[in-house]
Amino acid sequence: MGEQLMVWVFLLTVFVLAFVGTAWLRRYALARELMDVPNARSSHVVPTPRGGGLAVVIAFEAALLAGWGMDFVDGDFVWGLGGAGALVALLGFLDDHGHIPAKWRLAGHFLASGWLLFSLGTLPPVGFGDTIVLSGIIAWVFFWLYLVWMLNLYNFMDGIDGIAGVEAVTVCLGGALISWLAGMAGGALLPLLFGVAMAGFLVWNLPPARIFMGDVGSGFAGLVLGGLSLCAMVQAPHLFWAWLILLGVFIVDATVTLLRRMLAGYPPHQAHRSHGYQYASRRFRSHRVVTLAVGVINVMWLLPLAVLVSLDWLPGLIGLVIAYVPLACLAWLFRSGDVRFQDLSGI
Repeated sequence: MGEQLMVWVFLLTVFVLAFVGTAWLRRYALARELMDVPNARSSHVVPTPRGGGLAVVIAFEAALLAGWGMDFVDGDFVWGLGGAGALVALLGFLDDHGHIPAKWRLAGHFLASGWLLFSLGTLPPVGFGDTIVLSGIIAWVFFWLYLVWMLNLYNFMDGIDGIAGVEAVTVCLGGALISWLAGMAGGALLPLLFGVAMAGFLVWNLPPARIFMGDVGSGFAGLVLGGLSLCAMVQAPHLFWAWLILLGVFIVDATVTLLRRMLAGYPPHQAHRSHGYQYASRRFRSHRVVTLAVGVINVMWLLPLAVLVSLDWLPGLIGLVIAYVPLACLAWLFRSGDVRFQDLSGI
């Protein structure tokens, strides 16, 4: 009972640290005029302070160190998630306050992702039934690219009020639940820590947002969520499928958008507002509706499928296909990556 109470106090402390830290950063940004000013590629219309994601970074990094000191968190995870996350957050912070060329940001992303993979050691093979899908050097390269993509897609998807925070909170709560149901309650703590840190920020970022996450937070969040999925995989390989299902909304929208834009001849790093969620927010003229819809999809559709996979009641690949096909249809319905309509505010 005493240890459970300590965990709850620990989680509450992380939430308060992120909440108070975001409030302070908002005052700091207003005083220094660190504002995200709307432009032709923006989905907001009012200048808004940015950089609030730094509070999430500080709260989660502090939680990792404290959890390690209390033997709640494995040292390898602290070294991997904490070290790689700090590097990505530093790059994002510098980019928020100036500009870092895309090639150097990408180089830093590959370095951080490789760091995280190296810290996890030998990764278990990922399979479908008795068939091994990923193993050895092929698996290592795949997961390296996966982490880099997760890091960048989260930045792309952080474009309307509350969406990135709601995604992180619901995915982390789901990730904690599937670890617990799979008989690995110890694996639930890391996603809970990140989830409550993001929740402390989300209070300030819900529509209408009073502060934005900024690159310092979005890149960090993408890397951490990708890293958490691999941490779960180290404990039980089939949980990786479950995490991919939980992350489905962001993965499908960002991937479909990127592929359609590249097929149309646009460079992948070019700024735009042609994601499906951006079209949806303009169609419904509301950030709140789209952000709420993401939360509902995560909880009511993706989480049950992830639970079935985590309990081995549904093969991972089949669960992934079942989860992603409707999401791909939604992405097509809301014109993800369709550049013909990206500048039409009435769509």
